[in-house]
Amino acid sequence: MKALVQHGYGPPKSLKVADIDTPAPGPGEVLVQVAAAGLGADVWHLTTGLPYPVRLVAGLRRPHQTIAGLDLAGHVTAIGEGVHDLAVGDRVFGTGLGALAETARARADKLALLPGNVGFEAAAATPISGVTALQALRDKAEVQAGQRVAVLGAGGAVGSFAVQIAKILGAEVTGVCGPAKADLVADLGADHVIDYTRSDFDTGAPFDAIIDTAGHRPLRVLHRALTPRGTAVIVGSETGGRWLGGVDRQLRAALLSPFTTRRLGSLIAAEDRAELETLAGYLAEGRLHPVTTPAENLEAAPEALQRWTKGTTVGRTVVTVQ
Repeated sequence: MKALVQHGYGPPKSLKVADIDTPAPGPGEVLVQVAAAGLGADVWHLTTGLPYPVRLVAGLRRPHQTIAGLDLAGHVTAIGEGVHDLAVGDRVFGTGLGALAETARARADKLALLPGNVGFEAAAATPISGVTALQALRDKAEVQAGQRVAVLGAGGAVGSFAVQIAKILGAEVTGVCGPAKADLVADLGADHVIDYTRSDFDTGAPFDAIIDTAGHRPLRVLHRALTPRGTAVIVGSETGGRWLGGVDRQLRAALLSPFTTRRLGSLIAAEDRAELETLAGYLAEGRLHPVTTPAENLEAAPEALQRWTKGTTVGRTVVTVQ
């Protein structure tokens, strides 16, 4: 099979398409014939090995996983031992090992059935970014109908999901983005759109929740923009530093939060079937519309990943695999 492989850490151009053996599913796993795969911050971190703490999990000197990619959508082609809730031929989406390949292994509990009226490209954009937005809003910020929510980086991968899911939860949503993405954010359903190049979001009435995916604003700005019992969840906004890459802000938020009535925290999403099934329902009902930037094949993926680093893509980049 063809796969996008890496034998060491490096820039996006170090990823190469190669012919390799098709894997076999292990216990609790299935094989998925990949139709489309997602591409974004997760792939960049695992490709470059930056910031350096990523390597504590991914491999100190070289990546343990030589095939890139996590988000995927496609058909089940083989079933491993102990899997009883999926069958060959099922349309599925979720996360797997080496999604940027014609066939990928995936844990069965990291996949969900894909409704028949949802396309593979939309589904492949959803697992990591969609689950992150859902968990940030519903579980961390506990957003309720009628509350005011600000989404910083509203035109990005997580931000575009957060705008839509906040609306599904019944919130009044303010999307913060650059001028090139303002119309998109309004189309996603944001009640108010703020162009951060003209004014910032913290000058009006305070918010019950802030989902911070971009901009790297100081904690004091997030703090003063919240209601006395409000919550800010930091799920992105990176500096590119090799050692912490901006994670220091999340660490400082955790230290500050116990000393204020406002909650400041971060989130590392954990994809599972229950979360994916919730998103699958939103997709099937037409309430959730993933925003994607297309890449036409595996050969185009390294260049697409390089474009992502420049911040010019909208939503989640999706690679058509076959």
